[in-house]
Parts: sequence; structure tokens; C-alpha cells
Amino acid sequence: MVTVSCLFGESAHVYCFDVAMTRIVPTVPGDQLRVSATAFMTFRQCPQRANARFQGYFGDPTVVSFVGSLAHQIFKRHLTDGPIDVEEFEMVCRQEMGKSLNLGNTLVQLGLKPSELRGVIAQVRDLYERFVRVPQDEFTAAEVMFEIEAAEALTLVGQIDAVFGEGSGVRLVDWKTGALGEAEGQLMFYALLWALENDQLPQKVMAVSVKTGETFSSEPSGDAVEELALEVGAMVDELRTAWINGVELTRRGGPWCEYCPILDGCGEGAATMEVLSS
Repeated sequence: MVTVSCLFGESAHVYCFDVAMTRIVPTVPGDQLRVSATAFMTFRQCPQRANARFQGYFGDPTVVSFVGSLAHQIFKRHLTDGPIDVEEFEMVCRQEMGKSLNLGNTLVQLGLKPSELRGVIAQVRDLYERFVRVPQDEFTAAEVMFEIEAAEALTLVGQIDAVFGEGSGVRLVDWKTGALGEAEGQLMFYALLWALENDQLPQKVMAVSVKTGETFSSEPSGDAVEELALEVGAMVDELRTAWINGVELTRRGGPWCEYCPILDGCGEGAATMEVLSS
């Protein structure tokens, strides 16, 4: 069942799940492969773009992505350490940038001037002020990491932004700092990770756009999780077959083309950007 409201604190239901029935079995052998929710969703959007990611083509960082990454660190700090005072907000942001190797490296790559960095922090502060209005009852954990050997030479990885509730009433939440977008596939990937790790489905998976206030929620079923597991296996087979045969995969245009690292020379991408800019 899919809904569009944020319902924290509701009564829990028991969701039976037989993890033994969920198998990711690629039929094409290959080297060790790590599949994340981002890689899976990228493949759904444009298989060739996902192929490029697996080859190491991620594109240049952007200020938008940096703001989102820093905001996620601030959200985590709020959930684990408590509210952040207005007077200390800039200092806390700088602390988080100093602690995170990824944020530090991105900051260097972007080459932001001090005045530009203050503008970034102002954007993060605006997101934080919206974030604190989101219901946060029954918070359990933030940025829960998963690394699961799902099949031979196949590892599923992921990071769930926040977990609320316990036992059969667990709710997995993904914070969005931009538009909500197409969230269902990513959330179901997280439900699969949770089920494989805990032998139990989460009661609910949710995406919350801190920026717009939009929410998307779904109660994962065993059938839906098993179907997604089959889709992951088929994706791995398609990628490995392309690598063995030295061929490209399908290119599909969409909003993601704007930041695509292989946009140059892509007919589908060029046509999409022409439409989007008109």
C-alpha cells in the first residue's frame, strides 16, 4: 500500500517475511560487483549512465550536491546530539566539513570562496529550520550502513538516513534536500537491504523532502521485495554481458542528463537537454 502522508507513531503491524525465499542470483559470472541504491536507480533511469558509474565516471561535484551532503550531516547531528543553536550553526557546519573526508575533498574541488561558503551554510541553515519541523518521535538510529553479500561476487550496499521505531514497527526514512522525485525504487532497495539483514520487512519506508514538505510512503510487501531482488539480478546480468561483449547499454534521456558525466556525444542526452531548455 502506498500513501502520501507522514504517519509517525501509528500502531505497529506484524509483517511476515521469509528471507530464504528472496534470492539475487545473477546467471552471468563476473568479477566482484558492489551495487548501491544510487547505482540501481541510475540503471533504471539510463543503463548506459549506470554503466559509466561502474567504470568510475561520476561527473564533477556541484554546489547543489555539496549543500545536500552537508545538510544530511547536520540532520544526523541533530538526531543524535540534539538541536543546534542558531549562534553555533556556522561553527557546527564547519566542524562537520572538517570531520568528513568526502565533504572536505568536495569543498576543495569546488574551490568556494569564503563569501560563497557562507551562502552555502545559509542554504543548509534554511533546510535545517525546515527539518526540525518534521515529526521525529521514536527515532532509533541515523545513517545506518549496510554491506551484504547477496550472491557470489555481488555485494549490496546502502545507507539509510534514519530509522524510527523497533521490531515489526520499524520505519525507514530517506531525507531529500530537493524535490521528492521518483522515490519508490530507492525505498524498496532499502527495504530489501533491511529484510536481508534482519529477516524482517520494515513496516514502512518513507521519503521526505525537507525542502518542499512532500512525502512518499509505502508499506513493502514480500512479493514486492522479491520482485526487486529479481530486478537487481537482471541488472547485474545485463551489465556483465555488456562488459564481456564490449557493447554499450541503452541510453535514456531525462532530467538526470543535466549532470550526466557522459552527456557529451550522447544523442539522447542532447535531445533531452534541448527539450528541457526550451
